[in-house]
Amino acid sequence: MKLYYAETANCYKTCAVAQYLKSPVEFVRVNLGELEHKQPEFLAKNPNGKVPVLDTGNGYLWESVAIMCHLAREAKSDLWPNDERQVEVLRWISWDFDCFLPGAGVYYYENIIKPQFNIGKPNPDALAEAEPQFKQHAELLNTHLAGKDFVVGNSLSLADFSLAVMLPYSEQAKIPIDDFPEIQRWHNNLMQLPAWRSPFPTRDK
Repeated sequence: MKLYYAETANCYKTCAVAQYLKSPVEFVRVNLGELEHKQPEFLAKNPNGKVPVLDTGNGYLWESVAIMCHLAREAKSDLWPNDERQVEVLRWISWDFDCFLPGAGVYYYENIIKPQFNIGKPNPDALAEAEPQFKQHAELLNTHLAGKDFVVGNSLSLADFSLAVMLPYSEQAKIPIDDFPEIQRWHNNLMQLPAWRSPFPTRDK
């Protein structure tokens, strides 16, 4: 298998899962600054022109959560549980995409992506609009995590990898998580995992 990635948030969680599972993948870096993801060769792998993409050997799989599920299933890992918890994992991943990620993603886009790709200054109006949305959903997650080490049940799952993906960027993106100690505690525990702390392959100099 080949995992096409760049140093972005969606690739962060996908690469972290691959590293955690020690999946037999070859990591292939896509240079977004050189627009490699918009070239015909890459678009043949993912017509959306986005990373990550997994070459399974039998075809190309895109969308980060689908790739994480595929890697977990191939590894026969409980990260994607095969029991009643599977629905709970899916519920929290869905909630992340619908609720938690959009608010946090504004901070990530305005304070990291824009400067990185020289596409303008952070928009203070966009950040002000995102703040109440983010804090509303962060409060829900913070309450859910009280007394828990993991989002679902008593073990690590893809829900943890999905929901935490903006948090490694929180300081640089200026995401306001200081008021949510349970989220910080939970993420500090995740940071003890080498695969989460350093998900991307070391680049050759």
